[in-house]
Amino acid sequence: MATVSLRVGDLVWGKLGRYPPWPGKIVNPPKDLKKPRGKKCFFVKFFGTEDHAWIKVDQLKSYHLHKEEMIKITKGKRFQQAVDAVEEFIKSKVSALTSSEDKNKHISSEDKRQTSSAAEISEHNTRKRGRPPKEEKDAFPEPSTVKRLDASPVASYKWKPGSCSAIIQKLKCTAEEEAESTSIQAADSTATNGNVIPTDKRIGFLGLGLMGSGIVANLLKMGHMVTVWNRTGEKCDPFLQEGARLGRTPAEVVSTCDITLSCISDPKAAKDLVLGPSGVLQGIRPGKCYVDMSTMDPETSTEISQVITSRGGRFLEAPVSGNRQLSENGMLVILAAGDKALFDDCSSCFQAMGKKSFYLGEVGNASKMMLIVNMILGSFMASIAEGFTLAKIASQSQEVLLYILSQGPLACAFLDQKCQSILQGNFKPDFLLKHVQKDLRLAIAMGDSVNHSTPMAAAANEVFKKAKALDQSENDMSAVYLACNQ
Repeated sequence: MATVSLRVGDLVWGKLGRYPPWPGKIVNPPKDLKKPRGKKCFFVKFFGTEDHAWIKVDQLKSYHLHKEEMIKITKGKRFQQAVDAVEEFIKSKVSALTSSEDKNKHISSEDKRQTSSAAEISEHNTRKRGRPPKEEKDAFPEPSTVKRLDASPVASYKWKPGSCSAIIQKLKCTAEEEAESTSIQAADSTATNGNVIPTDKRIGFLGLGLMGSGIVANLLKMGHMVTVWNRTGEKCDPFLQEGARLGRTPAEVVSTCDITLSCISDPKAAKDLVLGPSGVLQGIRPGKCYVDMSTMDPETSTEISQVITSRGGRFLEAPVSGNRQLSENGMLVILAAGDKALFDDCSSCFQAMGKKSFYLGEVGNASKMMLIVNMILGSFMASIAEGFTLAKIASQSQEVLLYILSQGPLACAFLDQKCQSILQGNFKPDFLLKHVQKDLRLAIAMGDSVNHSTPMAAAANEVFKKAKALDQSENDMSAVYLACNQ
């Protein structure tokens, strides 16, 4: 669909990053406010808020042409208030124009042309004036399986009065700086101002590692009632200060909560959590719900499902695709399988922690899909490490290699992040190396179970095993580069 030519005065839907479209009006920016470098953009004032932002042309759509579409994909009280404010604005403009026309129906033809020009500035006008900008392709993403109902189209722009100074400061950044900081602020902005309505069910969470900590932080920020437990108790303290309750054992958490989620390191730990002393199974009774978000083999997931349902409980496997940063930013991808009604009951939780949720059918399917995803991820990481090692040995600049890769079809945030880790020699954990090796091992075993060879994954697995032997288990997956240099 061709983009309508836009100009100052037009009503639009503005969008930035992962945030949903928000109604606004194109206005002239303050004189001392510089336009960001990069693509053409307009300065937009958003309705129902005190916020302004530079929005790229390809992230703007005509308010009138896309009204029905946007209202369908975005809900929430603040969003509806913003739409109501737009409609009131339109009514007032139409009323003013009508009154003016009645009063001046006998004015000269010259004055009529002036009145007509004024009307053209109204939000109903979509006619081009002057040289039109090049048409931009629609860039709004398709709504997710479980729609994320964030209210803010700009991560760090608070949808509440009194935040103008912070907004203006943010707008002084370049377009590139804005894009970089969006992910850093996403979790806090969403949790503070999002339109996700938290479930009234009591939520339990077991396991506060790299992934679990970010998940719980977003659940709390979205207003969920959360009870936490972790094997190392002091990891619970920051969440207790944010309003979480403390569970003394997994069994206690399950027995006092309606839905209990867990995120554990590996299949053995996941099974021990359920079957061990004071474990999950001891707290299960008819109607209690257990959601295992660990990445494990489908056999272990099926076994856990069977013991939970044998006690009258409901089970959902829901491993997550992402890393520490994506977890903190509420940008995980959730792959779920099992009890469909439980998947629906977890809707607000999944919205709080992730950008997309997929329901994949019977138990085991989500585990299989996650292992395939991580198998590809691990193999890709091993190839990056091998390539950078060869560049070094062949006396080629690794920095130039990264720049070349960033300009081609492999360009992505993952590539840039991991290559930067290699260049800087900084392997601070974002996705633990030992977990990648575990997932490669499980994926290879899954291939064996269906008589299918996975030679690329097998080769990558050997490199990761070598990195573990070099005491890199607790470092980021990018530390596999050190094994390639041996």
